This record gives sequence, structure tokens and C-alpha cells, in this order.
Amino acid sequence: MNYWLILIPFISAFIGWITNWIAIKMLFHPREPKRILGITFQGIFPKRQYQFAEKLGKIVSNEFLSYADIEHKISNPENLKKIMPMIENHVDHFLRVRLSDEMPVISMFIGDKTIGRMKSAFMQEIETLFPPVMKQYTANLKNELDLEHIVVQKVSAFSSDKLEEILYQIMSKEFRFVELLGAFIGFIIGVAQVLITWLAL
Repeated sequence: MNYWLILIPFISAFIGWITNWIAIKMLFHPREPKRILGITFQGIFPKRQYQFAEKLGKIVSNEFLSYADIEHKISNPENLKKIMPMIENHVDHFLRVRLSDEMPVISMFIGDKTIGRMKSAFMQEIETLFPPVMKQYTANLKNELDLEHIVVQKVSAFSSDKLEEILYQIMSKEFRFVELLGAFIGFIIGVAQVLITWLAL
């Protein structure tokens, strides 16, 4: 038996690993287009960064953080109830302290009972007024703040180094798995080649 055949699975494993390693590197490199033998090479992410930014902008604005969701959260009565104690404290402070400072003559004729009734009326009005005001505020915000455009601008402005760093932080285990998978498949192919060669001898 030719003992050099034993090296074939390891050589195949190395080829499988290096091929996948190069493929992963080519996601990000070269940063700028390089022309080699008449063929232009550029990393997938640097080449498609703007298209990636556009797609991400649409997904974020339509799926992850739509203005409909923002409007629903802001105008939700349950969320209003959570901030009502803070508003009530502010109204109470205004009627008992600020009003006395701003209009001392009027405050002389307002007692605790009147303050309580005024506060109750204010709170009912605020509770009624708050949802439509927030809906209008969200509508104005949608016209003035283009969320999709902001995401596209931010992602497009990312440096390629920063984008690579972020993706490696998120997917380093997956990239490593792909490399090892290439080595494993290469090893299996090498073993198959050895068996075929051995049987043919």
C-alpha cells in the first residue's frame, strides 16, 4: 500500500478549510474593487453595502419600528395610565404653588376643595385630550422624520471595517463552523478518494 495515500484526507481537509476561509474573507475583502487578469474583484458587503442599507431601512421602518406601532404605543390608554400619577402631581403643584406665585389674588379665594375639583376636571380633560394629541404628534413626526432614510444613511456611512467587526461579533461562531465544516467535508472526500484508489489497485 502507498502510505502517501494517508495524506490525501488531510490535504483535502486543508483545502476544504482554506476554501471556506477564503470565501468568508471575500464577504468583506477587498474593500475597493481590484482588477486581476481582467476580472474585477470586490467583497460582497462593500460592493452591496448601499443595497443592504436600503433593504435594512425598509425592514426597520415597515416591520421593526413602524409609525403605526409608535402611534399605537404612544396613544395606548394603558400607557397613559402609567404616567397619570406624574401628571397629577404636576397639576397639583401648579394649582397649589405656581398659581399662588403667578396670581396671588386669585389663589386667596381658592381653597383645598376648589383645588381638588379643578384638578379632577383637568385630569379628565387631559385623559380625553392625550390620545388624539399623540396621534397628531406621530403623524407630524412621520412627515418630518423619514426613518427609512435615516437607517439607509447610517448603514451606508458605516466603514467596511466597522461592518466587518459587527458581523464578526455576531457571527464568529457561525463563521468558524463553516470553516470546520469545509475541513470535515474535505476530509470525507479525501477518505473516499483513498478508498476508491485502494480498491482500484
